[in-house]
Amino acid sequence: MKNVFNGFKEFVLRGNAIDLAVGVVIGGAFTLVVTSIVDGLINPLVAAIFGKPDLTGVLNFSINGADFSIGLILDALFKFLCVAAALYFVIVMPMNHLASMRKTGEQAEPEAPAEDVLVLQEIRDLLAAQNARGAGPGSGPVDGPGIR
Repeated sequence: MKNVFNGFKEFVLRGNAIDLAVGVVIGGAFTLVVTSIVDGLINPLVAAIFGKPDLTGVLNFSINGADFSIGLILDALFKFLCVAAALYFVIVMPMNHLASMRKTGEQAEPEAPAEDVLVLQEIRDLLAAQNARGAGPGSGPVDGPGIR
C-alpha cells in the first residue's frame, strides 16, 4: 500500500503533471475571458445583425418534431476558435519567438544549474561529508538508495 502512495506522490509531483495542471487553469481562465467577450460583444452584434440573441438561435429548424440547431454548433466552433487564437497569440507565439531568439544567440539561455539545484547539490555534499566522517572501521557502503 505504501508503494501505491509513493507512486502517486511521484506522479503528482512530476513536472509534467504540474505543467498540465497549470495549463488547465490557464485554459479555464482564457475560456472565461472568451466567454465574456462573446457574451458582451459578439452576441449583441449577432442580435443586431440576425435579430437573434446569440448564435445558438441562428439557423434552427425542426423536422418531424426533431429540433436541429446549426447555430449551436457555430457558437461552439466560434468559442473554440477564440480560445485557440488567444492561446496562440498570447502564449505559443511569444514562446516560439523567444526560442528562435535563443537559437540565434540574441537572447541568452538561462544560467544552469538553477539556484534550487545548487542548494540541493550543497546539501548532498554536506550529507556525504557528514556520512564519511561518521563511518567507522568495518562500515561498508549503504544498501539501497543511499547517498553516494
